[in-house]
Amino acid sequence: MIRYLFLLILFAFMCSCADTELARFTFSAGDYDRQDWLVAVEVPPLAVDLQETASLFELTPDGPVSVPFQPDFEDGTAVIRFMATGITPRGTTREFALFSQRGRVPATVPVAVMHQDADALLVSEAAQPVLSYRISELMPPEGVDPVFRRSAYIHPLYSPGGMVLTRIQPPDHYHHYGIWNPWTLTHINGREIDYWNLGKGEGTVRTEAILETVEGPVFSAFTALQQHIDKGHETGERVTMDEFWEVTYWGKGTGGKRYIVDLYTTLRNVLQDTILFDAYRYGGGLGYRATGEWNNENSTVLTSEGKDRAAADGTRARWCIVEGASVVEEGRSGILFMSHPDNREHPEPMRVWPPDSPRGELFFEFCPIRHNAWELLPGRDYTLKYRMVVFDGELAPEEAERYWNGFAYADQGGPDSK
Repeated sequence: MIRYLFLLILFAFMCSCADTELARFTFSAGDYDRQDWLVAVEVPPLAVDLQETASLFELTPDGPVSVPFQPDFEDGTAVIRFMATGITPRGTTREFALFSQRGRVPATVPVAVMHQDADALLVSEAAQPVLSYRISELMPPEGVDPVFRRSAYIHPLYSPGGMVLTRIQPPDHYHHYGIWNPWTLTHINGREIDYWNLGKGEGTVRTEAILETVEGPVFSAFTALQQHIDKGHETGERVTMDEFWEVTYWGKGTGGKRYIVDLYTTLRNVLQDTILFDAYRYGGGLGYRATGEWNNENSTVLTSEGKDRAAADGTRARWCIVEGASVVEEGRSGILFMSHPDNREHPEPMRVWPPDSPRGELFFEFCPIRHNAWELLPGRDYTLKYRMVVFDGELAPEEAERYWNGFAYADQGGPDSK
């Protein structure tokens, strides 16, 4: 299923009678400040139904505080997931306890619900749209070559206050689609296939199926199968790569002005031949075409290495803040993009349009082939992990660092037994 974060070992197991503590555990921030920390805890077999009768509390100096949690199962192992909201400073610990409570009313309201039809899968929280994933191919505007039709992308992506942050099919680049990640200069047996520049007619990416959806009180998620299509093979169109998009919405953290979305992408070479991604300034990873409302006067870019929009292109970063003017009350909205240390070429190279791009419009991409080519061997899986914190208002570099620590070092600073 969805793979995540930091497994902690539960201990102090007791009997499962009414209002009885089942387990108590503590986790440490270790050497890293963290914010809205997403935690996964492995749960050995219990004589209770976690979903129906168990409750989770954080044990604070002011008394126990109820914490939503969500049971999950990975390879037959029970795991509970929850968000440790707020800031967890380095060197501090937080303590939680799991109780059995007879007569408990289980949580039934998911953090987000999904509505799927033939064209798209819409993720919404409390009737407010969060993002839409495109299933069917969308035709370009009237009068534009149909070769630019496309599926398998996220648009719209909304800020917590409702600002649309993505753009598709802009007149300068009809092949740009919100949040998406096709590969550019690809070679199979010496023949070039470009899945990015649709106007060449060489390749495209299509949604094949929605494989799984999950709705719960802590996260809602879907897994989509996308297929990379070679249009010019001697046998006709053929699938060269399967790609599995695991998109997880974690809901809003402290203050309700930020929410977290994970995008894990796994590529699988389905051919008997090696696939080569040439080194190039565009391709794969995570690409983002920003709203057309932003330009070089009302938007900014800041990387983890302190680079602004004028200096960021071609450099490497752990995270990047892309933000600009917004219709929301706070007047600003944006996205913090994060690359996981497990990713190829991490800290990951970027493509960032400079301020003198046409009309000053904004494009950002984590591009793992920016500097070095990449070979995909037959039958192998290759995974890239990204997290987005979508926000209204300001998001300071210190806050970005705390979010990235929670993503990158989730398995460090393990539990302290009592």
